[in-house]
Amino acid sequence: MMTVVLQAEDDASEWSYRGEGAVNLVLSYSGNSQDFIGKVLRIPKVPRNDSDHENGHSGLNTLECILWRDSQDLVLAPTREVAEQLYVKHVMCPLLGPEHVDAGVPVYASREFLEAVERNVLCQRPSWRVDAAKVNALNDFVILMSDHSVFPRRIIKEALSISVELKPKCGFLPTSEFIAKGNAIKRSVTRFRMHQALKLLQGKISQKSEYNPLDLFSGSKNRVQKAINNLFITPQNNFRVFLNGSLIFGGLGGGAEKTNFVVGEAFEEALKHVIMVEDGMHTKYFLELVADAVFKSELLNQLLEVQKLDTVDIEGAIHAYYNIIGQPCAVCRDRNESELSKRCSMLHSLPLDESLKIVRDYLISATAKDLSMIISFRPREKGDPESPYEVVFLKPTAQSFDFKASFIDLDMKPLEKMEYYYKLDQQIVRCYAQTLKEDHFEDVATIKGISH
Repeated sequence: MMTVVLQAEDDASEWSYRGEGAVNLVLSYSGNSQDFIGKVLRIPKVPRNDSDHENGHSGLNTLECILWRDSQDLVLAPTREVAEQLYVKHVMCPLLGPEHVDAGVPVYASREFLEAVERNVLCQRPSWRVDAAKVNALNDFVILMSDHSVFPRRIIKEALSISVELKPKCGFLPTSEFIAKGNAIKRSVTRFRMHQALKLLQGKISQKSEYNPLDLFSGSKNRVQKAINNLFITPQNNFRVFLNGSLIFGGLGGGAEKTNFVVGEAFEEALKHVIMVEDGMHTKYFLELVADAVFKSELLNQLLEVQKLDTVDIEGAIHAYYNIIGQPCAVCRDRNESELSKRCSMLHSLPLDESLKIVRDYLISATAKDLSMIISFRPREKGDPESPYEVVFLKPTAQSFDFKASFIDLDMKPLEKMEYYYKLDQQIVRCYAQTLKEDHFEDVATIKGISH
């Protein structure tokens, strides 16, 4: 653990809002301390009006200690934030590769510092994020980690860098025997596509994205390019671009809707010093550069293997969860499919160790399905010294770029949310099935109208 401390209100003024997810705020450093240059802070949030989360001094609960008992450091973590950091270090790093994952280090942060951060970033946060959660000022520790959107200064001096942050999402279709007959559509339609229908209904998005994770994970250069283009067209919270660490495309703490003309023109202008080509073509070739790097890195192959640790789907894992908590299975109580019930009974007869493995693998997979990937580029000049990074050549502009890829947002999923994950899964499938029915009725009505 670092001896560096973040104590005074003045310290907070040197940290700028970078963005946030459901669990953490992310701040980038804008001061001159050598301890923090090229770093970001992950600061945990707490739901508003939720007294259960006010105390920042608890680590894993009893059942989570049993679940993660193979990692003693994780079990003994004094706080949830330290446990999260150790989860990345001991669980996700070995699976995804230490060269692509930075677990970060816990640093002490005073209450005064955290309260000052809360005040400083308030006006930059999306209103719905502010309504949902606040900085947990009762935590003793925050996580300090590398800013993957820039290159280390000791290696690259005064270098221009541009980076893309994207959320790959789940890259495969489940084949689990525990999927109910009524949910068979899960085997042919991606979770991302189905979830878009629910988000549209809930008003969380105004337009569905055409992005298909299967394209990104396909290993086909053309399909990878299609995936990147679709992420750019409708970025939501799945695609952002940073120039020298500053956001130039996409949303901060929330999502960005369809890329309109004004946004597209501003982005085109921002790329002028990166992609050396005639006006109007910068964006096209930048997206080609991103697709080339994704294709060349083969990093998604490793990610897919981790995602596929979920072999039974949430519809199977939920039964193992009830085994662990020692309660009657609410799912079996509500089901009437006899053949499926037999298979689920088999799950309930498993020894505890096997139930623990099923749930542990499911939660690790859930982390891998929900993480973000950052790919950073810097132009290479002729005569540049040997670089420790991979190089990608953009043929249309005859430019070479150093690039590096990293995984971020590797949040540990709480065991207690298993029931929530199951209910959300069922809600997503029901909503998508209803959407298909409504579309069918509209098509029939249209055909009848034409025939008359």
